[in-house]
Amino acid sequence: MALIGRLFVIVIGFLAACLVAGMIMIGAVLFPEFSDLGTGPIDSSALNVVIGFGFIFVSGFALLPAMIVAAITEAFYIRSALAYAAGGAVVGLACYLGLVPFDSDTLRFEGIVRRHLEIMTGAGIVAGVVYWLIAGRKAGAWREPPRPLPPPPLPSHTPSPPAS
Repeated sequence: MALIGRLFVIVIGFLAACLVAGMIMIGAVLFPEFSDLGTGPIDSSALNVVIGFGFIFVSGFALLPAMIVAAITEAFYIRSALAYAAGGAVVGLACYLGLVPFDSDTLRFEGIVRRHLEIMTGAGIVAGVVYWLIAGRKAGAWREPPRPLPPPPLPSHTPSPPAS
């Protein structure tokens, strides 16, 4: 029963991490637009739609690598925030490199944009920390045996020895 509850916590942590990574990614990509004073205010409903698409994009591409990181950390009781940040960086890097064409003749990725690589890796780091805050601090806790119950209290009215 503890495993089922833990799976729900993992899913909620993954979704929250994807939402934060999508917000960071969209904010960093649109930052040149935010900093231009001549464009005027940005429509908040359009921004919400773009953040929603960023969430769907990140959650779709990051699902398999994030499941692998979550399985490893659950299996080995890894509860360090630094480990989750590093795992998030690897997931962000894998998501970006999954979108870049790979030339098998030269064994190189063609067309890597350094700024986009940094954005995806940074978003992965923050997503890893968010996941750690929600689910990673208690990784592997579902396997710990339940605490034993305390012994029942002694009765308060014990018979007293006869007086002589």
